[in-house]
Amino acid sequence: MIDLTINPEILEKNVAYCREKQISLPTYEMMKHPETIPARIKEQLKTIGLWDLHSANLFRITWNNEQKDTGGLFNGANHFVLPPELTGCRANIIMMSGRWFPTGAHKVGATYGCIAPGLVTGQYDPQKTKAVWPSTGNYCRGGAYISALLACNAIAILPEEMSKERFEWLNKIAGQVIATPGCESNVKEIFDKCWELRNSGEDLQIFNQFDELGNPMWHYTVTGNAIEETMGEYLGGNKRFAGYVSSSGSGGTLAAGYYLKKKFPGMKIAAAEALQCPTLLQNGFGGHRIEGIGDKHIPWVHDCKDTDFVIAVDDEVPMRLLRLYNEEKGRAALIDNGVSPDLVNHLDLLGISGIGNMIAAIKFAKYNELTEEDYVVSIATDSMQLYGSRLEELTRDRGAYSDVDAQRDIELSNAITMDHMKELSYYDKKAIHNLKYYTWIEQQGKDVEELNRQWYDHDNYWNNTFDQVETIDGLITEFNDRVGLL
Repeated sequence: MIDLTINPEILEKNVAYCREKQISLPTYEMMKHPETIPARIKEQLKTIGLWDLHSANLFRITWNNEQKDTGGLFNGANHFVLPPELTGCRANIIMMSGRWFPTGAHKVGATYGCIAPGLVTGQYDPQKTKAVWPSTGNYCRGGAYISALLACNAIAILPEEMSKERFEWLNKIAGQVIATPGCESNVKEIFDKCWELRNSGEDLQIFNQFDELGNPMWHYTVTGNAIEETMGEYLGGNKRFAGYVSSSGSGGTLAAGYYLKKKFPGMKIAAAEALQCPTLLQNGFGGHRIEGIGDKHIPWVHDCKDTDFVIAVDDEVPMRLLRLYNEEKGRAALIDNGVSPDLVNHLDLLGISGIGNMIAAIKFAKYNELTEEDYVVSIATDSMQLYGSRLEELTRDRGAYSDVDAQRDIELSNAITMDHMKELSYYDKKAIHNLKYYTWIEQQGKDVEELNRQWYDHDNYWNNTFDQVETIDGLITEFNDRVGLL
């Protein structure tokens, strides 16, 4: 469980500090149901940009932001439906869109879920302690942004081979940016840097998305609720919610599936990863190009016992579909093949990992022989806002995109099949869970008894964690009352 022990001295300082800086904090209830956000905040948001460094944007940590870059308020959860004409499978695939979060990615929610309990209990002091955000991409961007809104210093850590757009923006926001060796899948190098910082004697607190339970708690509560409400628009009659697909990544986004299983007991959860680094599928390793999903270990916060499928995606497929969906000739070819122009014009809502998740959802649908009555939900973590340089690199390396390229890539998309995936038995799940030992017990100093509780005392361990949301909301409400701005 998340430690919610109160440190009265630091808590009093935090209250005074937030009063001085004009900072109030959203509750989980507000992030789920932004209609409950105070009118004073809504009036402020009408004049504030989505990415502006204004503390009121803490209240835009929700899937329900209006699709405006400036001045937007709230509507239903942002999503779009990918029909068979695009995907080549009979089932309908719903993609939840992270484009309309501050920073352009939903990871900003997970970072808030990690730091907010420390603020409202006094376990974190933003005036003197640096917040360290280790990540393979969007999480450290979200952490640096949240730190800026809270007027505290941040250190962002990410692999040196991540997209140029990430580094350019981070260098403007974070107090310090550290590029670790390697690519997307080089997570251990990030952990090694964290140990170096811990041992430096500097006053800092590391919010590691791979083991901070605030990460899956946020997705369980907020993302899970957003998907549940979205499904209410589509289910009825013979329609079925068949499955939820999310990249393994930090293990956080998968937690929305744990919530959804309680609401839709017949659905399944699938964890996706890159075929070039098949950690869950083959206990493997390697490097790949699907940015933002992390590899080579099993995250501490991944509930392996509640995961039903593992699906590996060849990273060449999302790189080719990235061009198909965003090059002029690719879009024209899609329209000629029966995809609606309106959908084609919105395919830039899919970043590289979003396309990877879509491919995994297609494989899930084909494996399970889903039909037009079925819906599969997945996540578009970010959008093409963060990958323009990747398109330029592909053009430089492979030449201008042609009509022939477009037709070949449409054929590639239609030919996606159910290779490199596994429906997990009880002992398949346990084998994946057991891999945590080597990273978290041997390398990172975790408690083996807690590892065993995750598996053998499964329901109590995970439910007791996620059930803390109500307590945390009470602490946030009390904190805001003491700050006195709302």
